[in-house]
Amino acid sequence: MKRHIAFTHLLNFRDLGGYTGHGGRAVRWGRLYRSDALSKMDDGDWARFLELGVGTVIDLRYPFEIARRGRVREHDGLAYHNLSVEHRPYRQAELGPEVAVGPFLAGKYAEVAQDGVVELRQALDVIAAAEDAPVVFHCASGKDRTGVLAALVLTLLDVSDEVIAEDFALTELATPGLVADITAQMGVPPVWPGYGRAPAEVMTLFLAWAREQHGSLRGYAEQRLGIDDAYITRLRANLLES
Repeated sequence: MKRHIAFTHLLNFRDLGGYTGHGGRAVRWGRLYRSDALSKMDDGDWARFLELGVGTVIDLRYPFEIARRGRVREHDGLAYHNLSVEHRPYRQAELGPEVAVGPFLAGKYAEVAQDGVVELRQALDVIAAAEDAPVVFHCASGKDRTGVLAALVLTLLDVSDEVIAEDFALTELATPGLVADITAQMGVPPVWPGYGRAPAEVMTLFLAWAREQHGSLRGYAEQRLGIDDAYITRLRANLLES
């Protein structure tokens, strides 16, 4: 199975299947995807997207981003949820070169975990309830907000921290395209050399924050999102191979 699914305008669309989870059971292929903004699809991309049979899209962006850049096309049978998990807007492209990628982004992910409790729980609920068709969740680049939700889901499936960090770092393959995208939007290249970067260190530091504050990222989900053992069992039954 292919993790990266090729589109013309989507740069960071990939399947979360195949990772080893609870009891040695693999995450099912073709059930859960992460992506950059689906509003970028042209007609060819849209046709490819429909072939995947996606039933639910979770858009993690701010409403103002959707107003500026659009949302996934409407389609019969496609449920759409806008759950803006980030509550403190900032402009990555305009950060100074002195800002270290790992600590800075890990700190932003901790803010999302603290501020976006309601939305993150809602996103998990949508994923847990989607038993009949695949789910795609995305933000703008498919890296930061998307990375936090991916880490949460994979953690609850009992995927190892090391693999979660490796999955996060796969966005590095899309970095040149993400930089080209923002350059086209702004008319000038981003000031921050870290723009579009996704070194594993970022996720490693975020998971370390979760351990320090809550014992683990699962501990965070239990303590802040109200996730219990029965919920985790249901999520695993939906997303792990039998």
